[in-house]
Amino acid sequence: MQYALLIYGDESAGADAPPEHQLQVMDEWRSYEEWLGERGIKRAGEALHDTSQATTVRVRNEDAMTTDGPFAETKEQLGGFYVLECDNLDDALEAARRSPGSRYGSIEVRPVMDFSQMEAPR
Repeated sequence: MQYALLIYGDESAGADAPPEHQLQVMDEWRSYEEWLGERGIKRAGEALHDTSQATTVRVRNEDAMTTDGPFAETKEQLGGFYVLECDNLDDALEAARRSPGSRYGSIEVRPVMDFSQMEAPR
């Protein structure tokens, strides 16, 4: 089954960190990527730009409205994601616990819906 690991954290927290700390954090992410690769469970994964680069789209009564920034103000922002192929939820939770993001923010683990077995409407 596939699981999405949604990585949340305070995107401003590392802005003033010294370069040595930033390199250490990147090394942690590289090690995590290696761990995922050794297990062969990673299907996708990307980091996202800061919310200052986001645009939110809403359609109401056929009118599209766009606003700069995320949908809501929050303490933690979605910073990236992984899609993993795991045998069960416990394996997905282990992957989330090992993520460096779990030490600095939070990881939301959600099963990915599989519509391939659903019949098309007639």
